[in-house]
This record gives sequence, structure tokens and C-alpha cells, in this order.
Amino acid sequence: MAENNPEHVKSESSLRSFFRLSLDFWKGPEKWVAWRVSLLVVITLAAQLAMQVILNYWNRSFFDALEAKNMDAIWVVISTLPLIIIGWAISFSTQVVARMLFQTRWRAWLTNSIAGWWIADQRYYRLGLVAPQYQAPEYRIAEDIRLTIEPLVDFVIGIFSALITAITFSAILWNVAGALTVHVGGQLYIIPAYTAIAAVLYAIFATCFAYLTGLPLISRVAAKNESEALFRAELTRLRENAESIALIRGDNDELSLVKATYARVVKNWLGIIRQQGIVQVVLSTNSVIVPIIPLLLCVPKYMAGELSLGGVMQIVAAFSAVQGALLWFVDNVVRLAEWYASVQRVHELTAALEAMDISTENENDNHITLGTSDDGAIHLENLSIAEMGGRIVINEASTIIHLGEKVFVTGKSGVGKSILIRAIAGLWPWGSGEIRLPEGVQVTFVPQTPYLPLGSLRDALVYPKGTDAIDSAIIEAAMERCGLKYLIKRLDDVERWDQALSGGELQRIGFARLIIQKPGIIIMDESTSALDEHSQQSLLSLFHDELKQCTIITVGHRTGIEEFHERKITLERHHAGAGMVCKNLRKGSWHKFFSSGFKLGK
Repeated sequence: MAENNPEHVKSESSLRSFFRLSLDFWKGPEKWVAWRVSLLVVITLAAQLAMQVILNYWNRSFFDALEAKNMDAIWVVISTLPLIIIGWAISFSTQVVARMLFQTRWRAWLTNSIAGWWIADQRYYRLGLVAPQYQAPEYRIAEDIRLTIEPLVDFVIGIFSALITAITFSAILWNVAGALTVHVGGQLYIIPAYTAIAAVLYAIFATCFAYLTGLPLISRVAAKNESEALFRAELTRLRENAESIALIRGDNDELSLVKATYARVVKNWLGIIRQQGIVQVVLSTNSVIVPIIPLLLCVPKYMAGELSLGGVMQIVAAFSAVQGALLWFVDNVVRLAEWYASVQRVHELTAALEAMDISTENENDNHITLGTSDDGAIHLENLSIAEMGGRIVINEASTIIHLGEKVFVTGKSGVGKSILIRAIAGLWPWGSGEIRLPEGVQVTFVPQTPYLPLGSLRDALVYPKGTDAIDSAIIEAAMERCGLKYLIKRLDDVERWDQALSGGELQRIGFARLIIQKPGIIIMDESTSALDEHSQQSLLSLFHDELKQCTIITVGHRTGIEEFHERKITLERHHAGAGMVCKNLRKGSWHKFFSSGFKLGK
């Protein structure tokens, strides 16, 4: 089953895979939304840049008037300031709104895409079997997608803004500062656009230095995020099993596990803190040097009278703007490391999902084929069921479960009962052969502990159908039949019903659902284990009353179950080879089920 390993689909880098998926935002059904918000961002960036240029020239005019001690000119310049402030506030606030709108729309699209991919076709179930090493996929969807999209939008806007800002203000440096004439050893040297060249050279040097110091942060942030996810998963597991742990007094052991897990979080954080300290030295040094460099560069021309004070201030502001643009990586090195770590986690999830899809589509003998039957029966043809590691559990089995038949499946623990019924339910694809189910027939799987969604008790009873589709009288009659009459008055109460109800009450809910929905095929796995014998008999009698038309496959160990079935299939292991024995409960005769039987791997 090596094909199921996500490592086999990592033929492309995390970044390339991420962009291949996320850039479909501009190609899919919501592409017009994507293009509209993109255009809005570009327009607001252009307006923002225009206001920066206007303010730069206002600074020059103000300091030139100040140097000339011309009060009339000063008041003229000051009178334009309110308009500049209003324009500045509008351009920057609309840019923030456009950026946040862009982030929200893009994140919503990508979250819906990956969450839909994960939930569809029971991938959320099979992913835990195929790739259990990828902990907390729900966190990757809820949090890591946010941590990839929101910073990415900031980065794209920042890079684009940095590019146009650098070009615009480099042109200002070129025009205002002009060339520098230097006398060295009796020779005259002219350096054209010397301030612009100095700005670019300094930015390159600082960026390279920041890259070298910030690069180790990527792996350390990735390790930190992974340990944080594991810590949350550990606390979630503790909460979900709180009663069992409390009853066996497992507090100390659980506390030790939580402390050990969090110790890894602390260790990874300490590594990040050390590296960020190094990066901060670079950032702090740069923040001190950048304002000084243009002042030093302007001294020769100012002293020679070739620059006014306003020109000097304009060059300083333009130089700082160019540096702010060109040193974008320096200022964002930590966020880049955190962003890339989240990209890797999202890529791991999508790679695992893609691996399952590739493996499922592979037309070899590694997966069970699901088809449709035209006679209302369940057909198993040459069915082999394997564990994920490839070991065959059930080999080349064939049988027919007829429409409306009630079949009881039993056998010792570990013989393959649960895998068999999960394969019939379409939840276990590993193996070969074919399973054919009636077309258009609802298949309902009833586990030992039925799942109850968040919401009212009414929502839980009709799940997964909507409450509008079921009449209240039907719901109440089903509750009364299953011994839940006392809960009818609480039908519309919203509560954590999976925690408020006992195990027996939860199993009664499962049977009430069957009466309400009447699915064509019912697959039950130890669905009466929490009930007393009398309650079990009462609920199983539904098989010949309200659920008479349903095809039912039941797995169980308790006595008193088989009398409600027409056929009993026993999975057995023998030293010379395992097989499956069928007993017709109505006739009371035993016989081998087909000539090949079921050959079990254990």
C-alpha cells in the first residue's frame, strides 16, 4: 500500500503546490470576485503612492520656505496641508479595507475548497487511517490556511508597493540629488544618481545579511507550529476522554504526558527566541543607519550650495522611502518564516488528500470496486479485504444478501468483522473485488456510539436530514417507540446531547433515527451493547415491525441478537486456514457458504 504514502506525491515543492491550488481563486466560479478585489487593491495602492509623492514635495516646499524665512510662502504651503491630510487618510484607510476584503475572500475560497475536499467521500475518515502522522487536520484548515492567506496578501501588496515606491522615489533621488563630483588625486570623477545607487547597494547588502540570519527561522517555526498542534490535540484527547480517565484515576499520568508535550513547545519556542534575537540585531542596526546615510550623502552638495535645505529633506525622505521598499525582506523576515511554515503544513494536508485520490483512481487490484446492483440485493464478488499495510484479512469471498434480509455477522475479536461491514458501507477501500449495492438506496451505518451533531435534540434525531423534511408527529412517535418519550418535551432544547445522554440513551437515539428515516440498508456495529436485555429485545423487534422492509447487517457478540435475523455468518479462524460459515436461522441447518469460502489472513 505504498501508493497511499503522501511522500510519493511530493514531486513538487510546497510553494509550487500551494500556489497551484490557491491561484485557482482567479480561475474558478468566483474569479470575478477575485479580479474585482484585486483591482480595488491596485487602485488603492496607486492612490497611496500618489499621496506619498505629494507629501514628499510638500516637505521640500516647506523647508525651502523655512530656509528663506518667507512667511507668506510658509502659509501658502501650510494651507494645502489639510487637503493632503484628508487625501492621505482616505487613501490609506481604503487600502486597509481593500486588503482585508481581499484576505477574507481569498481565505474563504481556499478554506471552502480544502474543507470540501477533506470532508467529501469520507476522506476525513480515511485520512486518519492513511496518514495518522498528520495531526489535527482541522487546525490546518481553520488556522494554517489563515496563516498562509493573510500574510501572503500582505506580502504581495508589500512587494508590489515596494517595487513601485522604489522606482518612483529612486527617480526623485536621481532628479533632486543629481550627480556627485569627486576630486581624487587631481582627477575629477562624476558619480551619476549617486544617492539612488547608494540606496540600492545598501538595500542589497542589508537584505542578504537578513536572509542569512533569518533562514534558520523557517525550520524552527515549522517545528514550533507542529508541536503546538500536538499539544492542542493532546488536550482535546484529554477532554474527550475525561470520564474514563477520571474513573481510573489517570490524572498523574495524563499530567505527565501534557507536561512532556508542552516541554517540546517550550523547547521550540526557545529556539525561535534565540534566532529572533539575532535577527533583531540586524533590524535594529538598520533602523539606526538608514536615516543617517542620506544626510551624510547630502553634506558635500549642501555645503557647496548645490542643494537647499528643502532638497536635503526631500532626499532624506525619498531615501528612506526607497530603503523601506528595498528592505522589505529585512522587515518581514520573521513573518516570512512563519508563513512558509504554515504553507508546508497546508501542503502536507493537500498532499495526503491528493495521495488518497491518486491511489483510489489507480485501476489495479489495490482497491475495492463499488458498483450498483439491479435486483435490490447486496452483492460481494471475489471480495478481498486488506489492512492498510497490505496483509489480506478476507480473501476472494462471494455472497448475496437479498432485499429485506436480516443477516447477523459474528466471530472472535480481530477476525475481520468491523473491516467487512466498513467495506460494505464504502468506508474501507483497501483490497480488491467488487461490492454492488442497490442504486439510489440510502445506506445507514449505526456504530456503537451514534454521532450527535451540535444543536437541538430534534436536529440530532433527523441527522443528516434537515428538520423541515420530517413531521414532528413522526419524530415523537419514534421517540416513544424507542423509550425516549420523556425527552419529547426537550426536542428543541440546544445542548451537547452527546455528553448529556447516557450510552443507552444514545443507542436509543440511533434506533429512533432508523424509524424516522427508514433507510434501505442498515449496517449495525455493536449497536445494543449499552442496553439491558429487555431494551435490546424491544428495539431489535423493530427488525420485523417498523424496519421490516430494510436490509440489515448486524455485528454483535451478545446473546439474544441472532433470533431477530434470518441468517447468521460466523467468521472463524483455523490452523489450516480460515473460512466463513453460514447458518440459515429459519431452517436451522449449517453449510459452507460457497465453495471458496472466506479465507482470513489471521
